[in-house]
Amino acid sequence: MPHSQRSQAEALFLEGNRLLAAGDLSGAEAAFKQALTLVPDFIEAHANLGLIYNLSNSPQEAEHHYRQALTLAPQVAQIHLNFGALLAKVKRFEEGESAYRQAIALQPDYAAAWSNLGALLAGLNRDEEAEQCHLKALAIDPDYEKARFNLAYVLLRQGRFEEGWTYFEARDWHASLAAHLTCPRWQGESRVGKKLLIGYEGGFGDVLQFCRYIPLIKRLSAAEITLFCHPQLKSLLTTLEGVDAVIGYDEALPSDGWDAWLPLLSAPFVFGTRADSIPAALPYLKAEPERMQHWAPRLPETGFRVGLVWKGSPNHDNDADRSLSSLACLAPLTDIPGIQFVSLQKGAGEDETQLGSHSLIPLGREIQDFADTAAILAQLNLLISIDSAAAHLAGALGIPCWVLLPAYQPDWRWLNTGETSPWYPDVMRLFRQRRMGDWEKVIAQVAASLAIWVQENTATASL
Repeated sequence: MPHSQRSQAEALFLEGNRLLAAGDLSGAEAAFKQALTLVPDFIEAHANLGLIYNLSNSPQEAEHHYRQALTLAPQVAQIHLNFGALLAKVKRFEEGESAYRQAIALQPDYAAAWSNLGALLAGLNRDEEAEQCHLKALAIDPDYEKARFNLAYVLLRQGRFEEGWTYFEARDWHASLAAHLTCPRWQGESRVGKKLLIGYEGGFGDVLQFCRYIPLIKRLSAAEITLFCHPQLKSLLTTLEGVDAVIGYDEALPSDGWDAWLPLLSAPFVFGTRADSIPAALPYLKAEPERMQHWAPRLPETGFRVGLVWKGSPNHDNDADRSLSSLACLAPLTDIPGIQFVSLQKGAGEDETQLGSHSLIPLGREIQDFADTAAILAQLNLLISIDSAAAHLAGALGIPCWVLLPAYQPDWRWLNTGETSPWYPDVMRLFRQRRMGDWEKVIAQVAASLAIWVQENTATASL
């Protein structure tokens, strides 16, 4: 091969790396492909194309290039690691585990491989092995934050909160806000006469679950509290005890003017929350009476009012597992008389309005924010939902809610086992998949429980 041809391919490879770092996947793909036309056995170009195709959800193309790279360089641990990540993503778990273990065999001190293996094993509910993998990664590299965060997931879902919150501090969800603010983190000290900013983290459900800590923060700090949150939550969170002001992230946030700040999901760590000390007094949010009056005419006048949510945000990492494929999956619920179904589905799925031979009352398209959702929920008898923000809101309002949970990577906050939630006592019931993807049995269980629920509540109403 002419030296100039190799040099040209290497220049294209470097350009591809620059474009990849800048987030230009299509430009990087073109550069790496051009490099391969000049040097077909360019190992790094194959490996990076595998990464690009994995990121762009083209698993077949990704696998082809990873296998090409591994054929050329079977001794490179990082390629095995990245191939394992692809296999885990497409749920080829045995092959993914094998790829990670091969990376470790080649490089026993590879912290990332140990941590990735731990994450895969946790997804398969092999928690003891997963924990040991993460601890091994941290023994190799005590500063490896990804391993700390992954270990937090394993510990928290076992209810080992005191250990878990410490590792959970490794998350970087609030990094941009931390860089923006000039004040120090609040560590739990009194701030009488001072100003404290609470910053949002994660999605709607995270804020709805953990905003319960703000009254505690208020009592402990005695500070004036401003809550920085999603715009869709702003009106609702003005009803929260302890909040003096609410700013949406669509508004300008000054970098100073506060004496301290706290990322919301660090509150359990600050308070040392244990399984037996969760602040679980319900309700801690409330619906606005004016909004309830607005929505009341849209709700059924007879029968039990049961709300439905069957899809979450497609952007959620585990949405393919936590969401139902369609409203039709819930058709067995229509066999139970005496129920009027109300759709609170917002976004994906909101246009689905027919459940078997029954028409839902579709309200999702008209819902403007979570204050609207709260006003509707407050007038329902029950919400049946996948793991969603609406479920957390129902719990926060003290409204009975049944939550359908996937077998694969259920969120840590629902713990590993049990039909109830310590975060929402007496109002939340959990229905868990026993086998990955098998919603049919879960929904059959929900239908049977719903029939009993109707009978019991009908009898109670007649007393």
